[in-house]
Amino acid sequence: MAELTTDLGFLRLKNPIIPASGTFGYGIEFGRFFDLNLLGAMVLKGVYWDPRPGNPPPRIRETHGGLLNSIGLAGPGAEKLAPIVRQLAAQTTTPIIINVCGANDDEYLNVAGYFDLLPEVAALELNISCPNVKANGRCPALDDRHTYRLVKKIRDAVKKPLLVKLSPNAPQVVDVATAAESAGADGLSVANTLLGLAVDVASRKPVFKNFYAGYSGPAIKPLILKLVWEVTRAVSIPVIGIGGIVSGQDVLEYILAGAHAIQTGTINLIEPAASVRILNELHELARAYHITDLTEIRGKLKP
Repeated sequence: MAELTTDLGFLRLKNPIIPASGTFGYGIEFGRFFDLNLLGAMVLKGVYWDPRPGNPPPRIRETHGGLLNSIGLAGPGAEKLAPIVRQLAAQTTTPIIINVCGANDDEYLNVAGYFDLLPEVAALELNISCPNVKANGRCPALDDRHTYRLVKKIRDAVKKPLLVKLSPNAPQVVDVATAAESAGADGLSVANTLLGLAVDVASRKPVFKNFYAGYSGPAIKPLILKLVWEVTRAVSIPVIGIGGIVSGQDVLEYILAGAHAIQTGTINLIEPAASVRILNELHELARAYHITDLTEIRGKLKP
């Protein structure tokens, strides 16, 4: 079998398959579908310091080849998530990554600092890019200067490895990526959902109360692949590709474009055990393409 071990520099994974935040609950829910130890890592649903109810319904709308969501990062808050993390860690050796959220820079700092002290947490993923919390998708990841300032503040305060989750909606994603790297990010997650709009013709109003929603699913893969290619050529830290991954073939495409690992997203809502199927397909395809180690093809896409 091919060597699928993935070294991020700050974290060594048994394989490059990581369920993405917001599509995998708090991990425990998926334990009845497959052995969580098979995963490379897992990112838990994003958390703020205080509990949050999220956006009013409707929150989800299916589209051709994708999904619009306006969940609004509902969650129990940091202190109530901590015992869930401990319970999950008792059930699996798979690294647990906390998706850190904040309504402002200080809240990001508080949440990151809190989970930095939990030994069960392997790394932090700074979610500066969620498009469905504030009007017009506003978030720190739209601005390279804000990104640098926030990432630097968190990096100076925490010891755990720090991933930064970027937005595909930024005018210049590469500028934001290099700002995050300069501020001390250990890796980048590329990318969060695209801004989308759903319209109700009968009422002549947008479907979602927040007007825009986050668009994900297979339809966005070519767009995010492009971003991963561009970002990996501009930074020297590892990039985790996120967007439209539903098969082992998709994983290989992302790795060829330069990604070290990938995160599965919308497919987890349709097929709870998809990550394991994708992992099995990856093994089969590696044999078919005579790949013995993923480092042989990483970033080897020929312009």
